[in-house]
Amino acid sequence: MSDATAGTALFDDAQGRLEAIFQRLEANGEVRRRLAQPALSLEVAIPLRRDDGSLAVFRGWRVQYDSIRGPAKGGIRFHPQVDQGEVTTLAFWMAVKCAVVGLPFGGGKGGVCVDPRQLSPLELERLSRGYLRAIADVIGPDRDIPAPDVNTNATIMGWMADEYSIISRRQVPGVITGKPLPLGGSPGRVAATGRGALSVLDLWAKRVGREPGELRVAVQGFGNGGYHFARLAHERGYRVVAIADSQRTLHHPDGLDPRPIWEEKQHSRELKGLVYCDEAVRCEQPGTQSGEAADVLSLDCDVLVLAALENAVTGDNAEAIRAEVILEIANGPVTREADEALEAREVTVIPDVLANAGGVIVSHLEWVQNRTGEYRDEDTVNRLLETRLAMEAERVFELAEREGVTLRTAAYLQGIGRLTDAIQARGNCQQPA
Repeated sequence: MSDATAGTALFDDAQGRLEAIFQRLEANGEVRRRLAQPALSLEVAIPLRRDDGSLAVFRGWRVQYDSIRGPAKGGIRFHPQVDQGEVTTLAFWMAVKCAVVGLPFGGGKGGVCVDPRQLSPLELERLSRGYLRAIADVIGPDRDIPAPDVNTNATIMGWMADEYSIISRRQVPGVITGKPLPLGGSPGRVAATGRGALSVLDLWAKRVGREPGELRVAVQGFGNGGYHFARLAHERGYRVVAIADSQRTLHHPDGLDPRPIWEEKQHSRELKGLVYCDEAVRCEQPGTQSGEAADVLSLDCDVLVLAALENAVTGDNAEAIRAEVILEIANGPVTREADEALEAREVTVIPDVLANAGGVIVSHLEWVQNRTGEYRDEDTVNRLLETRLAMEAERVFELAEREGVTLRTAAYLQGIGRLTDAIQARGNCQQPA
């Protein structure tokens, strides 16, 4: 399957979930048509002067799916498999996610088809600034607010925010969130996605009468979201029995400490059983086993955390899942076909549009702080994050119980329901006399 075909299939799979939601909501045809396609889709070419003097041109996109509830909001990813279909799907999910957690945002997303590991630091900065210049006309603090995503971070957001200020000849910190603190970033933003996911898992565990110490957790994906979730879960008392990246899985039945594994990965760029006991002494955690990357999906555990990319669990491998619960930190890691198979086996899926909303919640707080000029400390930011997620997650859990539906269906009923209300509240077009 080509990248373009894969992106289209991803969008079709995401849209396929909506028909049952529309029927339950009794949404009219106007709502269905409004949410069937993005409001704006921009494709750009980004010329990049390489360090050796040669010229390369990269394809990029910015999609605003819907802005009915507020300016579009969504990350920018740099990845060699990014295409228009994927970006469109991610923008759609962002629209749903922001509505699920009650934020005054619509859904947006951006991406550049590039392997950033093949670029020097200066080339990466030139590409980041070039992408921002290419999309500058369609973004802004009242129109579309980008943020970091896969293979982008605070440094890259800082370059882009600086480029926007150069173009506009004024300081506009609210144009981008996830920035470095000296440029108006918010404390707590880096760990927000992982922290928020852990908060939702805590709420689920409390509702079903489970204690953190009795839950074995396996984490697929050891980037920013996966690492901070694993670190915080370990500190909370969960037993993190496996950690996997795109190359391998580390497994220990008694649990792993994610922090030294992360530090070693930053040092060696590999996931290893070798960890640092302190700054001077290297040691191993006895009993740690290393396997293939895909092994994490079939491990015997209580909670499987999907924090890598979309389509990690499909109809082909859903039967191999042995976990009681799947927690989605990545966007779209479980396909619709896999959802049906997991539901039939009574595997609980805590959906991405709820579980990974911590990042956009803190992005909203950063956006508000940039606009008011009043900044909060990290403890306050974390408290506000957990308060909002607790309120909205409880509504989803209660809706699922009341309607007898899955958590994903309940989350979509909440999010699409709010989008439907906003669309209908705008009124109908005036009929000609």
